[in-house]
Amino acid sequence: MKVAIQQLDNTYSDQLIDLILTIQQKEFNVPITIDDQPDLKQIESFYMVPGGNFWGAFIDGELVGSIALVKFDEREGAVRKMFVKKEFRGKELNIAQKLLEVLIVFCRENAIDHIYLGTVNVLKVAMRFYERNHFVQVEKENLPARFPLMNADNVFYSLNINQTL
Repeated sequence: MKVAIQQLDNTYSDQLIDLILTIQQKEFNVPITIDDQPDLKQIESFYMVPGGNFWGAFIDGELVGSIALVKFDEREGAVRKMFVKKEFRGKELNIAQKLLEVLIVFCRENAIDHIYLGTVNVLKVAMRFYERNHFVQVEKENLPARFPLMNADNVFYSLNINQTL
């Protein structure tokens, strides 16, 4: 199985909503709806116009993973919408790793030095993944003032792009 990673735009909104809501609601029972995530219907204006981006991982034309970057300050961004379909997770395909690497390369090319993210403490595997990738846990009150908080998030991480591989 070959994984293809490509930039996403508004034409992928329905596929993204299907991928992300299924994982949030059915797999992890996170009480979140599409109304809580209007950004999924406005990928270009929400992510790209301010200087971020959105990528998807495809296998045989099927969207199986996603990651996005919200640029919220001159040199800072927030990782958002990091999801991989359950049956495509793991080291064999390494989709999450490939998505994160694409985002980090984008940050380097666009002079974004620090990235932050929020997650939920029930997502233990996600937390281990971020820690393996040199993210450092930070207290909510130590996040940048302009960091775009999501209500569900209760664990936060930071990564200095210049200190990674």
